[in-house]
Amino acid sequence: MNYNRINNSIGWLCGFIATTVYIMTAERTTSFWDTGEFIASAYKMQIVHQPGAPLFLMLQNVFSNLAFGNTERIAFWMNVGSAVSSGLTIVFLCWTITALARKVLWKPGTELTRVNLIQIMASGAVGALAYTFTDTFWFSAVESEVYAMSSLCTAVVFWAILKWDARAEEPGADKWLLFIAYIMGLSIGVHLLNLLAIPAIALVIYFRRTAKATSGGAIRALLIGFVVVAVVLWGIIQYLIKFAAYFDLFFVNTLGLGFGSGVVVFALLVIGATVYGIRYSIQRAKPLLNIILLSFAFVVFGYSSFAMILIRAKANPTLNNSDPDNAFSFLSYLNREQYGDNPLFKGPYFDSRPIDIKYGSNIYRRGAERYEVAGRNFDYEYDRETVFPRIYSTREASHQQYYRSYLNLGENEQPTFGDNLRFFFSYQIGHMYGRYFLWNFVGRQNDQQGHGDFTTGNWISGIRFIDQWHVGGQDALPQSQLTDPSYNKFYFLPLILGLLGAWWHFKRRQRDAGVVGLLFFMTGLAIVLYLNQTPLQPRERDYAYAGSFYAFAIWIGLGVAAITDWLAKKLSAKTAAAIATGIGLLAGPVILAKDGWDDHDRSEKYLARDIARNYLESCAPNAILFTYGDNDTYPLWYAQEVEGIRPDIRVVNLSLLSADWYVRQMKDKVNEADPLPITIPDEKYVKGVRDVIYYQDAKIPGHVELKNIVALMLSDNPNDKRQIQGEQPENFLPTKNLQLTVDREAVVRNNVVPEAWRDSITDVMHWTYNRNYVSRTELAIMDMLVNNNWERPVYFATTVPSENFMGLDKYLVSEGFALRLMPIAIKPNTAQGLVNAEAIYGHVTNNKYTWGNMRNARYIDPESYRMISLILNNIYGAPAEALIAEGRVDEARELLNNALEFMPERIYRIMDAYGYSFITDNLYAVGETDKAKSLTERNIAYIDDQLKYYAAIAETKPNLEMQNIQYSMFTLNRFAEAAKEHGQTDLAARIEKIFGQYEARFFGGMPGN
Repeated sequence: MNYNRINNSIGWLCGFIATTVYIMTAERTTSFWDTGEFIASAYKMQIVHQPGAPLFLMLQNVFSNLAFGNTERIAFWMNVGSAVSSGLTIVFLCWTITALARKVLWKPGTELTRVNLIQIMASGAVGALAYTFTDTFWFSAVESEVYAMSSLCTAVVFWAILKWDARAEEPGADKWLLFIAYIMGLSIGVHLLNLLAIPAIALVIYFRRTAKATSGGAIRALLIGFVVVAVVLWGIIQYLIKFAAYFDLFFVNTLGLGFGSGVVVFALLVIGATVYGIRYSIQRAKPLLNIILLSFAFVVFGYSSFAMILIRAKANPTLNNSDPDNAFSFLSYLNREQYGDNPLFKGPYFDSRPIDIKYGSNIYRRGAERYEVAGRNFDYEYDRETVFPRIYSTREASHQQYYRSYLNLGENEQPTFGDNLRFFFSYQIGHMYGRYFLWNFVGRQNDQQGHGDFTTGNWISGIRFIDQWHVGGQDALPQSQLTDPSYNKFYFLPLILGLLGAWWHFKRRQRDAGVVGLLFFMTGLAIVLYLNQTPLQPRERDYAYAGSFYAFAIWIGLGVAAITDWLAKKLSAKTAAAIATGIGLLAGPVILAKDGWDDHDRSEKYLARDIARNYLESCAPNAILFTYGDNDTYPLWYAQEVEGIRPDIRVVNLSLLSADWYVRQMKDKVNEADPLPITIPDEKYVKGVRDVIYYQDAKIPGHVELKNIVALMLSDNPNDKRQIQGEQPENFLPTKNLQLTVDREAVVRNNVVPEAWRDSITDVMHWTYNRNYVSRTELAIMDMLVNNNWERPVYFATTVPSENFMGLDKYLVSEGFALRLMPIAIKPNTAQGLVNAEAIYGHVTNNKYTWGNMRNARYIDPESYRMISLILNNIYGAPAEALIAEGRVDEARELLNNALEFMPERIYRIMDAYGYSFITDNLYAVGETDKAKSLTERNIAYIDDQLKYYAAIAETKPNLEMQNIQYSMFTLNRFAEAAKEHGQTDLAARIEKIFGQYEARFFGGMPGN
C-alpha cells in the first residue's frame, strides 16, 4: 500500500469537495461589513483600515484578474479566492489529522494494516469535512474577508510542525522550522491570529528534541513559546518600526536630512547585523543561534509585504486609510491607534471616575521639513481600579446601562470584583465564546444577533428535554423559528464525536493531545482574555475563534478512531472500521451540511451591492453624502471603486472625518467627485491642533452667523481664546444658537428645493447645536456649509444617528436612503418627518432602486433583513402617506404595490411587522382593502406566534423579552386601529381579542392595568 499516495489523494479530495461547495454557495458580489472595503482596495491596491492586510489584498488582486475586465464579476472572483483558501485549509486539516492518527495507530517498525489505514484516512476525511460545514468557517469561506486566508496560514504551520516532527532526525529537517517562520511572517500581512499557534509549535519542538520530557520542561517550553509570540507581536511588528521611526526622527530633526533617511540607515543596520549574526553562527558552529537568526530573517522577510502599504500610501489612492506614508504615521497605523486599547491586567470599573492624567511619550507628525510634536500619549488614573478588569468600558452610556442590567446592579450600586468575574465567565466566555462553539457543534436557534438575551442568537440542540430548559422547548418555539433557514439542529452529535476523539487522543498519546488542546485554548479562550470585549458589539464575533473550532475538528476526526477501537471489542476490526466511518460521516459532515446548507448558501443574494446603489441613487448629481458606519460606507466604496456606480457622489464617512488625514483627503478630487468645499488651511487642523473645541457659553444673545463662529474657532488671535482645560488658552464654541443666511437665488438655481416647496424657502436657517464640543468632523462640516452656498447637494444617509445631524434635523428631508439638507420652513408632511415623495416615487418607479433579490433568495443574512423595516418605512410607507395627503392616490397605490411585489413575504422580526403596519394603513387609504387585510392577517399571525412563545418561556424565565413584548403589543394596536378606522370591524375585533389576551398575560399584574 502506498500510504503517501492515498493520504495525498484523500486530502485533495476533501479540499476539492470543500472548494466546490464554497464556490457554489459564495456570494456573487460584495457582502456587508469589511468585504466592500477589502474588494475595492484589493482591486486598485489601496489602503484598508488598520492594521492593514497587504498580502491578502495582493493575492485577492490576482483573483480579480479572472473576471477579465467584467467589473460586476470582480467581487465574485475575490470571493472565489476565499473559497480556494478555505478549500486548501481543509486539505491541510485532513493531512494534520491523518498525521496525528498515524502516530497512534502505526508504530515505527511495524506493518500498517488495512484496518489501521482505514481508521487513519477516515479520521482525516471525517474531521476535515466536518470542519468544512461548520457555521463559522463556512461563513468566512464564501466572502472576500481575511479570515479564510488566515485559517489557511494556521493550517499550514500546524501541518508543517508535524512534518518536521516526523523528520526531525533527518539531515536538513530544520528547513521545516524556517518554512514555518516564513509563513508566520507572511501571515502578519493577512491577520495576526496565526501567531497564536506558536506556543503549540514550541511544545512539539520540546517533546521531539527532549529525550525525557517533564512537566517542568513542558512549562518552560510553553513560556518560551509565549515569549516568541511577544517578540513577534511587539518586538518585530511594532518595535522594529518604532526604532526605525525614531532613527528617522534623529536623522531628520537633528542631522537635517530628508524624510526616510533614518529608516534606510536603520534597515541597513538590521540587515547587516542579521547577516553578520548568521555568518558568525555558521563559523562558530552554533546551531541554535543559527536557527533563531534565520527564523528572524524569514519572519521579517514575510513581514515585508507591508512595504505595499508605504508604497501605495505615497501614491495617494482614493482609499488611503490613515495615510501611512512616513515612519510615524506607519507606526500609528500598525499599532491600531485609531481604535484605542482595552485594559488587560489593570484598569477601571465602568463607574470609575478619572482623577488624574499620566502623560507619556511625545506624539509626532510629519511637518513641512521636520517632524513636529502633535501632543503626548496619556492614560487616565481612576479613583477605583482592579486587576483583570472586565467591566471597564466608560465610552458609552449604553455600556454602563448594560453592565447594570446584566449584573442586576442598582442605579448607584458599585460593582465588585465578583461582578467583574461574573461578567467574564458568563458574558465573555459563555456568551461570546461558548455560544459560538455550540453553534458550530450542537446547533443554532436562529441568526438574529443577541446581546446576552434569550431568544436571539442562542444555541439549540434539537433534543427536547435539553432545549426545554434552555430555549423553552422545541414545542414552544414559534413557527417562524422552526422554518428559519438558520434553525440548525445537530443533536450534540459533532460535539460528542469530538469529545470522544479528545478522550481517545489523551488516552493514547497525551503529548500530542496536549498540543492540540493548547492550540484549541490559544485560538479560543486566550483570544477572549486578550480582546476583553465590551457588550453590545455591532456584530457577532465568532470569526475570531475559527482556529479554536479548527482544533476541535481534529478531535472530531479522531472520534472515528475512538469508535473503531470500541467497536472492535465486539465486532471484527474491518467491520468496526466501516461502521465507525459511517457513524463519523453521519454525525459530522452529513448532519452539519444538511442543516447548514440553506443558511450558508448566499449565491442568490445581491442586497449589499444593491443597497449601496440605492444610497447613491438617492442623491442628486455631484452630491456630498455623509455616512457613519461600516455598512453604509464600505458597500458604497465598493460600488463606486469597482463597479463605477455613481462616481460623481462624494461619500464622506463621519467616523473618519475626525482625523486630520481624512479631512485633507476630502479636499482632493476623487474619480468624478469634486473636492469638498473645505477652506480650512491644513496647519489649522493637523493632529494636535484643534483636536477638540469645547463649548463655553459666552452669553451671546440670539443666533450667531455660522461663518463668524467658524472664524472664531479657527482664529489664532489670543483674544479669541479662553482658558478651558489645559494651561494654554484654547479656541472655544461660544454659543450653540447658530444661523446660516440663505442665498435664495442660489437655492433656486441649483434646484435644492422641489418647485412645490419654493415658497417655503427661508431667508435664515436657525438651529441649536446639539453637542458640548466641536471635533474636526463638525468643524469641517460647518466650514463646508459656510462655503458651499448650495452649489452641491448635501445629504446624510438615513442610517446616520440623529446626534450627528448637529441639530439640523428640521431641515433634513427624506429622499429615500438619504436625507437632503434643504433651507425650508415647513411642517413635517408625514409621521416620519419631512419627505420628498416625488423624488422617492421616481427612484422606485424608474427602477433606480433595486432590491438584491431579497424576496426570492433562499437565504438573506441578518444584516440584509435588518434593512427591511427601514425600506418599508422610508421608501414605501412615508412617501405613500405623503402622496395620499397630496391627493395623488394612484401614485401611492403604485408605490405600495411595488412593496408587495419586491419585499419578502417572510417576516423576520417584530420590527418588520411594525414596518408593514405603515403599508397596511396606506393600502386601506388607496382602496386596496383585500391586500391590506391579507397583509394584516399575515403579520398578526406572526406576532401571535411570537407572543405565544414569550408566554411559554415566561413560565420559567419571567421578565425576558419585555421590549419585544411591548413592541408587539404596540404593533397589534396599530393594526387594530387601522382596521377599525377603515370599517374592518371583524378583523379589528380579532386583533383586539389577541391584544386583550396577552395584555392580561403580560401586564395584568402591573400597576395601572
